[in-house]
Amino acid sequence: MITIGLCGSTGAGKGYVCSRLAEYGIPFIDTDRLYATKTVAIGSPCLDELCMFFGKEILNGDGTLNKSVLSKKVFEGANASQHLKVLNTITHKYIKEDVLEILAENKKNGARATVIDAPVLFESGFDSICDCTICVTAPIKEKLERIIKRDNITMEKAQARLQSQLPDERLRELCDYEIVNDNEHSLDSQILEIVKKLNLDR
Repeated sequence: MITIGLCGSTGAGKGYVCSRLAEYGIPFIDTDRLYATKTVAIGSPCLDELCMFFGKEILNGDGTLNKSVLSKKVFEGANASQHLKVLNTITHKYIKEDVLEILAENKKNGARATVIDAPVLFESGFDSICDCTICVTAPIKEKLERIIKRDNITMEKAQARLQSQLPDERLRELCDYEIVNDNEHSLDSQILEIVKKLNLDR
């Protein structure tokens, strides 16, 4: 089974790429969704560790993670950069465990390939378990517009999120393939080309 790492900053369009790859019979692991539904579930070791560092105020009344409060701690304020590093150090190890479980299950079920959709693929070290990597890039203006519309946040907050991630220039250097999402290049053609190169179009 081929393990494909898919990365790109927020707003680049990774979700669409995953949905198209799925149509070729290639399952994908959305690490953001996995994090939200399993990794930081009530009573999970990851959530307990986050509370130890950030405090119980990151929890809602029902014990679930309050994403808004945690986001303010890691994207705003004088200690934001340090807090983001701590958040990543804590969460990445748990997400990786969950990802490895799914990869093993997919391989057991005969999957030819599996995509790991990880916005911070290289920062998390997930690239070490991938056979090849793909980055989705897009103009900053378009990414900002998508983030603001999708998450209903201010321009300032959207910019802070982008600045906390690797720029497209660096991702191009690190990845084996690039998919450009700029409304000029055909996304479907680019995706098909990569699928063919990996012999996954059959």
